[in-house]
Amino acid sequence: MPRQIKHALVTGADGFIGSHLVELLLSQGIKVRALSQYNSFNNWGWLEGIDNPLLEIVCGDVRDAAFCRHISQGVDTVFHLAALIAIPYSYVAPESYVDTNITGTLNICQAARDCGVGRVIVTSTSEVYGTAQYVPIDELHPRQPQSPYSATKIGADAIAKSFYNAFGLPVAIVRPFNTYGPRQSARAIIPTIITQIANGEREIKVGDLTPTRDFNFVEDTCRGFLAVAVADGVEGEEINIATGTEVSMGQTLEMIAEVMEADVRYVVDPQRLRPSKSEVFRLCGDNRKIRSLTGWEPQVSLRDGLAATARWLSDPANLARYKSNIYNR
Repeated sequence: MPRQIKHALVTGADGFIGSHLVELLLSQGIKVRALSQYNSFNNWGWLEGIDNPLLEIVCGDVRDAAFCRHISQGVDTVFHLAALIAIPYSYVAPESYVDTNITGTLNICQAARDCGVGRVIVTSTSEVYGTAQYVPIDELHPRQPQSPYSATKIGADAIAKSFYNAFGLPVAIVRPFNTYGPRQSARAIIPTIITQIANGEREIKVGDLTPTRDFNFVEDTCRGFLAVAVADGVEGEEINIATGTEVSMGQTLEMIAEVMEADVRYVVDPQRLRPSKSEVFRLCGDNRKIRSLTGWEPQVSLRDGLAATARWLSDPANLARYKSNIYNR
C-alpha cells in the first residue's frame, strides 16, 4: 500500500525542478509548503504566478538551522532540492557550495528528525559518479569528485545516509541524471543553445560537444521524486532517476536545430570548457532500481522534450527572462 502524502515541504521550490515538483504535488491534492530563498525583492522565482489555495510560500535559507526546524513542523514529507548547482561557479566560490549543499542538508535532516517527519527525499546528482567507469551507471558506481560542486553533493549524500544509519531517519536519496525542460537556467547547455537560436543567432557558442549525457525531461524527473516518496521499502536507499540511454552534446544540439528548423553552426567558446580533469565525459544511468522499487519509467522522448522546451523558451515573454548573449556560470 503506497504511503499517503498530505502535507509536503519542498526546499528549492522556486527553482527549475522544484517549481515543477510543486505543481505536480498540487495537482495530486497535496498541501505544499514551498521554500523560496529569501531576497529583498520578495521574488518567488518560478513560483510567481502559481495560484492555489493548497500552496504556502515561505522565504528563508536552508543554511539557518533554526529556520529549517521551523518550516519542518507539521509536514509528513520533505523534498529537499535547495542547492547551488552551477558547476562553473563552484570553481569560483567553492565555500558557498559547502555552506549551502552540505550544511543545508545537515540542517534539513536534523530538522526532519526533530519534527518527526515521515519521509525525507534528498536530491543528489549524477555528477557524483564523475566520468563513467562502466555503463549503465548503477548506484554502486564509485563516487568521483571532479568538481567542487560534485564533491559537496557527495558530502550531502553522506550526511543524509548517516542520519538513516545513526538515527533511523526515513530518508531516501534520489539521483536524477541530466534534467532539462521549461524554466531551466541558462547555465545549462540545452537552454543556452535554444535561447541563442530563438534570438536569431546563427553562430552558436558551445563548450565541448563530445561528452555524453542521459537526459531526463523535467516532468519525468518529478514523477520519479513522487514515486520514491510514496513507495514502500526505499528508506536508506540511493536511487537513480535515469532513462538508461546516452546522447552526445553534439547529437543533442543537432536535434535542437532540427526541431527548431534552424540553420546554424556551432563554435567552441573556451570559457565554456571545463578544466580537463573536471569534465565528465560519459553519463548513462541504470534505472533498474527505481523501476523495481516504484514502477517508474520515463515517458517523454528526448525529441519531444526538446520540442516542448524550445516552444516554451521561444515564447517572447519567456525568452525575455534570459540573457542569451552572456555566458551564465
